[in-house]
Amino acid sequence: MGSSKTITDDSVTVSDDAGATTETDIGIDDTVDSPPPADSSYFQEGEKVLAYHSQRLYEAKVEKIEFQMEWRYFVHYHGWNRNWDEWVSIDRLMKHTEENVQKQQELNKRQDIEKNTKLGRASQPKPKTSAVSRGKKRKNDSVLKEKGKTPLEKLVNIQIPPTLKKQLVDDCEFITHLGKLVKLPRTPNVVEILNKYHDYRMKKDEMIADSVGEILNGLRCYFDKSLPAMLLYKSERQQYQEIEDNVSPSIVYGAEHLLRLFVKLPELLYDANIEEETLKELQQKLHDFLKFLQKNQSAFFLPTYQMPEGFLQASREQDDKAGMHSGNAV
Repeated sequence: MGSSKTITDDSVTVSDDAGATTETDIGIDDTVDSPPPADSSYFQEGEKVLAYHSQRLYEAKVEKIEFQMEWRYFVHYHGWNRNWDEWVSIDRLMKHTEENVQKQQELNKRQDIEKNTKLGRASQPKPKTSAVSRGKKRKNDSVLKEKGKTPLEKLVNIQIPPTLKKQLVDDCEFITHLGKLVKLPRTPNVVEILNKYHDYRMKKDEMIADSVGEILNGLRCYFDKSLPAMLLYKSERQQYQEIEDNVSPSIVYGAEHLLRLFVKLPELLYDANIEEETLKELQQKLHDFLKFLQKNQSAFFLPTYQMPEGFLQASREQDDKAGMHSGNAV
């Protein structure tokens, strides 16, 4: 919205026409003349908190705080070796309240149940295979296809770079464990990212511009149709319902959801019955696009997500009530 972003082959530059930073200004070496006072931080040094680590909540203590474009907190986990001490962002911390302790207990209990279930499955003896069972497996392959499940060995292999795999993990963590959402509409959106890639390829080789454009149009079509069906977590569906009916998802959503499409693409391409030679060529171009996403990762992806509006309102009301009670206490 009013910002211009320049993507080059070797670096990423994100600037605003008015000289201001935007929500996608990540990794920009801005100079902060006067950091905000320490007492403006949501958490303070010495404060007892709850901290997320590996899908669990632990009791911790804030030992240091610093401001580098945003507040960061150095925490020590209660009862754990100092080797586990680390700097974390505000997204990883919660106030140590009775209600949040209850959430901690529920989350950790749920994680224990899931862990025990997986261990139980792994410990079950596997039946021996025979010629008969192998024959049944071949029959099952065709049955699986009819039911919408695709044999893994027949899927096209799309290799997602390690840093983008971590992006997917963080994306899942934000949505499913922290209860956050991607702030919409996104800038750049999917259409803008696809156009940037097209321009990038044009500079390298004008001869392949048409074939690349065709693939990018296909990606946008797949994205618009797939997003409501398979690219949203359950907690994101309410947000999707609020988008106007005549607006395409590729205009509203950005790199976070586009990357999820590449997880589903092997299945979608299998169902499209594309010729093997064409599929290999497509596979190479998709890998090149993923490298482009990786190169511009800091400009295309959000560093953090936002809490839903309803949750923020409830939190403010709860804080107001807590403030009234403390103010009336003698």
